[in-house]
Amino acid sequence: MNTQSTGMAVITGASSGIGAVYADRLARRGYDLLLVARNDGAMAELAKKVVSETGRNIGILAADLTDSNDLAKLERILREDSRVSLLLNNGGTGATAPLLNSDVADMSEMIALNVEAVTRLTYAAVPAFVKRGAGTIINIASIVAIAPERLNGVYGGTKAFVLAFSQSLRNELGNTGVKVQVVLPGATATDFWKKSGKPVEQLPAEIVMSAEDMVDAALAGLDRGEFATIPALADVGQWQSYEAARQALLPNLSRAKPAARYAVARIVG
Repeated sequence: MNTQSTGMAVITGASSGIGAVYADRLARRGYDLLLVARNDGAMAELAKKVVSETGRNIGILAADLTDSNDLAKLERILREDSRVSLLLNNGGTGATAPLLNSDVADMSEMIALNVEAVTRLTYAAVPAFVKRGAGTIINIASIVAIAPERLNGVYGGTKAFVLAFSQSLRNELGNTGVKVQVVLPGATATDFWKKSGKPVEQLPAEIVMSAEDMVDAALAGLDRGEFATIPALADVGQWQSYEAARQALLPNLSRAKPAARYAVARIVG
């Protein structure tokens, strides 16, 4: 049992699945925890179990992060509680149905949770981290951030935002002592799939990773100093090539004149 505290980790979406596994693993690494989710009963059971096994101090905050009042309450904690040393933006929702078969109100709620809440919570936490010269942001994205054709397009778009936002944060915070990691899981055995309308049992078993393995791989990536961790990707060179190709594009994306292939000729007269 690790008796020395490494600060407090705030975990959203903490009542089950990936968030619950992170709670166990981070407590074992010496973090006290603040668990955040809608289901306070499930969080209370999780907190009881983790406290008994690790001895860490664990608080729970029942909150709907699509509710402005609940979101503001957590923002205030992140701004004011000096114990906070890690923010895990794991709370989110998804969809598997095609856009034309989806309810637009559900899509708006997904954007509020997957995009707005992540943005506001990060903005609340980062200034104190920068002031202290230490802190960790872990953003849970998805492989659909780079493969939006796989599932619902709005879900893919929200996770592409999380990736892009994390890339910007990494660039902006590079010399501040604040660590930024973005995790891109593939299909993971959680209740995400049931809630999204496609039970995980309907997926090929060979593409589904356990939440325990996913989180352990993600934390190993954090320990290795990875910015982007794709737990299922065996050949890291593929990601490095993808990123190198993206970087090679950057100097060529904004020019005074259209590319020659468009044969745009200005009429002078």
